[in-house]
Amino acid sequence: MSGLTDDQLDRYARHIVLKEVGGTGQAKLLGASVAVVGAGGLGSPCLMYLAAAGVGQLTVIDDDTVALSNLQRQVLHGTTDVGCAKTASAVRGLARINPDVVVTPRVVRLTADSARDLLIGHDVVADGSDSFATRLAVADAALALRIPLVSAAVGPFEGQLATFRGWEADKPCYRCLVGAAPDRPDISCADQGILGAVTGVLGSLQALEVIREVTGFAPSLAGRLLLFDALAMRMRTLALAKDPACPACG
Repeated sequence: MSGLTDDQLDRYARHIVLKEVGGTGQAKLLGASVAVVGAGGLGSPCLMYLAAAGVGQLTVIDDDTVALSNLQRQVLHGTTDVGCAKTASAVRGLARINPDVVVTPRVVRLTADSARDLLIGHDVVADGSDSFATRLAVADAALALRIPLVSAAVGPFEGQLATFRGWEADKPCYRCLVGAAPDRPDISCADQGILGAVTGVLGSLQALEVIREVTGFAPSLAGRLLLFDALAMRMRTLALAKDPACPACG
């Protein structure tokens, strides 16, 4: 079936039995290349579910090391990984989950100058970075390269998720949502705190949306913004309009 081995038919059987995915969708996942920016609170569950799903090529972009204070939410890493590069820890953790997946670590901070070279050639980009400047750099490069961008962000008890395909005539880009200001202050988890499981919810939803983009089994989230509120235990989706005056895609 779709060139899958016996072991793969067994490993991905619960995907293959879904008529919306099937062997064809699983083959698409195995042939896909996804870049994940950040291997922290959002990147951890996102990477774990993408690896478990059989995404064939994962690029992990992160220049940070594992700290003890990360472990309350960054579930890809463990106590013995403290002090190690998050990318190295990610390679080890993802290999335990699925040997089908080739993981490429990029121990570098993504910038406006390096974003294009880091992201080119991927089918989807998942951004879970904690810097507004990094998010803008990722978004601009993904737009220029015409790569779908699945962007997630979290606060203490809330989160949001959106997919951006701004090169399409009726779809907004990331700058349509946030504007162009490059000097927006970054607010860290250390400053305001965060409930660890919130990152698990949003990172898992991010992986789900990447899988939807790769397989096409359901309409893209592009043009909508999903909001999650852990205090009210509520989730809702808003329409996002394309800004005709947007300097990036208008």
